[in-house]
Amino acid sequence: MTARFAGLASAAFLALALTLSASTATRAGDVAMAENGLVKVKSAYGLDESVARIKADIAQKGIMFFLAVDQAKLAADAGIKLRPSTLLIFGNPPLGTQFMTSNPESGLDWPVRLLVFQDARGQVWAAYNDFSWIAERHGIKDRDAQFKMASTVIASITSSVQAK
Repeated sequence: MTARFAGLASAAFLALALTLSASTATRAGDVAMAENGLVKVKSAYGLDESVARIKADIAQKGIMFFLAVDQAKLAADAGIKLRPSTLLIFGNPPLGTQFMTSNPESGLDWPVRLLVFQDARGQVWAAYNDFSWIAERHGIKDRDAQFKMASTVIASITSSVQAK
């Protein structure tokens, strides 16, 4: 019974933390960054079209695309219902590996992961970790120009679906 209570308490705390994070966004409108470094971009399109547009933009920029993971399908295969959610993994090795030369642990955040998902209201979002947050997380202080470039590129990629 105690373990069940602890689990419920943890779930309640997590829900509260997520609510507080969402309410402390640092940017207004259709792009928001929470205190935990999560950037969410509101999409003007459905999930499949958002994924297709993002993949097309990645290809047009000559960025290496590695993988699309249909998380909702994986969940369904396990007998679990999950709203539409696709994880896109891509990157530019000459840029991304520079972060790892500064701190090998930053390889946990490279290549880039961009989550395209549908929320409970049916709104589609593109979400990713803010690169300045990643730099701080890994204590990288000698790659400012590279982090700025990565931030510019991901903003450009997500602008291909951003609600105006």
